[in-house]
Amino acid sequence: MRRTAFALLASCLAAPALAADLPAPASDADFVVTRPEEVKLGQLLFYDPLLSGSKTVACATCHHPRFGTSDGVSLGLGDGGIGLGPDRVPDPDNLPEQRIPRNAPALFNLGAREFTRMFHDGRLEADPDKPDGIRTPLGEEMVHGFSGVLSAQAMFPVVAPDEMAGHYGESDISKAVRKGMFTGAGGAWDLIARRVEAVPEYRAAFDQVVGARPIAFTDVANAIAAFIAFEWRADDSPFDRFLRERTPLPPKAMKGMELFYGAAGCARCHSGVFQTDQDFHAIAMPQIGPGKTERFESGHFDHGRFRVTGREGDIYRFRTPSLRNVTLTAPYGHDGAYASLEAVVRHHLDPVRALSSYDPSQAILPPLDSARESDFAVLADPREMAAIAEANELAPTALTEDDIDALLAFLESLTDPSSRTGRLGIPDRVPSGLPVPR
Repeated sequence: MRRTAFALLASCLAAPALAADLPAPASDADFVVTRPEEVKLGQLLFYDPLLSGSKTVACATCHHPRFGTSDGVSLGLGDGGIGLGPDRVPDPDNLPEQRIPRNAPALFNLGAREFTRMFHDGRLEADPDKPDGIRTPLGEEMVHGFSGVLSAQAMFPVVAPDEMAGHYGESDISKAVRKGMFTGAGGAWDLIARRVEAVPEYRAAFDQVVGARPIAFTDVANAIAAFIAFEWRADDSPFDRFLRERTPLPPKAMKGMELFYGAAGCARCHSGVFQTDQDFHAIAMPQIGPGKTERFESGHFDHGRFRVTGREGDIYRFRTPSLRNVTLTAPYGHDGAYASLEAVVRHHLDPVRALSSYDPSQAILPPLDSARESDFAVLADPREMAAIAEANELAPTALTEDDIDALLAFLESLTDPSSRTGRLGIPDRVPSGLPVPR
């Protein structure tokens, strides 16, 4: 009786105005269907360094459950790094050329059908007018056979020198990347598939998934996508239970929810059941690190969505991240500029002011001598800082300290405890025999 009374009270607090703004609860229909045999195969591939040029970097190196399916640092070290998360350091015998230019995004709920854009700038996205319904930087050279955008995104980390491919001359894969050979026989993706096929345990597992035909890179990517979709589905948080059953949130979280969907205006961008409008916004996020530029460009800026569309209005716009399990995924921002959730919430309240007073010491950056020039170059560039501020689209919002505490309590209620470690977890071993990232 007492639980019912509290549930009714919670419902009353949410009605009538707030109830209209709340999303519908997630259901099985919101997620892609996976096959157990493909999920299990994908788990092994996700944790296997075999897919990297030097055989030292796995998908899990930068997307690890210990760090909320990210890597716990602002800008990570891929090839040429040793260790995991904040403890990862450069390998003195294989020094990284630079930091990875953007923060490793979390993987929660990427198996939901609404996630049709990948990466911070959305450079890979569903498009019915493109080959296989996917638009990528490859254009007409897009490889066929991917199950969807989650699978297709796997094409890019494995051929990125700073992430998994490695220095240009250190392996067959990095050499193919240097020559611009990605597709076809002898291309980087084909070389990865041949590595996998040469491992008898993988060959036998793929027999159960695709049959006895030769393994293609798309098969590898499809299995990894199936694993991600299954492993990190996160839709059983206290907030989910409130949506489904009106199970009450704690009072402070309840107040935070009212602010989130009301006066604080958070839901204007963080809308829908996964708290993202899947769109791109400029919010004056401080730019740290090497930036995202072409080889022929100078400077350390990152113009975000503009790199994809070429539209002036998209400069400094980045994809709205989902807030599910957000308390687990620090640091925050496209470049991980903010180490704490409270800091990035405060940034949203007055982005231009926060940009001008940003303290770079809060960034979590593994030591890398070659990065000293680039780490905070934009922060010292008045023209670039002014341009970032001018592009900002968020008006200042006045909140009390109690309001901020309430918002943080609500964000905590978006955490699904069962997805912290994933459903299958970290395998004891992988078929290649290489070390499993732990």
